Amino acid sequence: MPGTSGRLVAAKTLVHALCLTPLAILAWQFWDVYRTGSDALGADPVAEIEHRLGIWALRFLLIALAVTPLRQLSGQPVLIRFRRMLGLYAFAYASLHLAAYLVLDLRGYWLQIFEEIVKRPYITVGFAAWLLLVPLAVTSTTGWIRRLGKRWAVLHKLVYAIAVLAVLHFWWLVKSDIREPALYAGILAVLLGWRLWWRWRKAPGRRPA
Repeated sequence: MPGTSGRLVAAKTLVHALCLTPLAILAWQFWDVYRTGSDALGADPVAEIEHRLGIWALRFLLIALAVTPLRQLSGQPVLIRFRRMLGLYAFAYASLHLAAYLVLDLRGYWLQIFEEIVKRPYITVGFAAWLLLVPLAVTSTTGWIRRLGKRWAVLHKLVYAIAVLAVLHFWWLVKSDIREPALYAGILAVLLGWRLWWRWRKAPGRRPA
């Protein structure tokens, strides 16, 4: 229906705008710091840039994982159309997070990242999460879904391991106050727990209550 199609386009446009807003704000603050030397990004701008990009990558990943439970609870199948978009934004922010670390933190000594991966467990799991995101982003197109068939769904179950690694990366990165990573760990536990419960509820032989 034309009306439904128009509403979907408007909704997707709004979601794109909301997803790009954190990046636009960060870019504006970076420009302000570069141009005027302000403290818009705090005492350590590099750390703030890396943190903001990484935390939004984690948030978009969890929001993408929340689409399926929301669809099941609301009975609105149209919500599934936003999952791929949110997953790609998670990959984009994660890639920018890694790029910021390579360019601003390592300052061009990119080969040093392999030494960091070996020495620092939080970088090990974070880099592993990004590597696992790459094939999911590459195979997110309709063409790849057709080519892979049932294997596509199996491959994209990697998102659960990626989410666990991303939360662990954040948890190990934080030195003292673990309240924020604990919050994300709790959200992830609820999302994964819901999937287990839903699968058990739908299992063959289950008698309705």
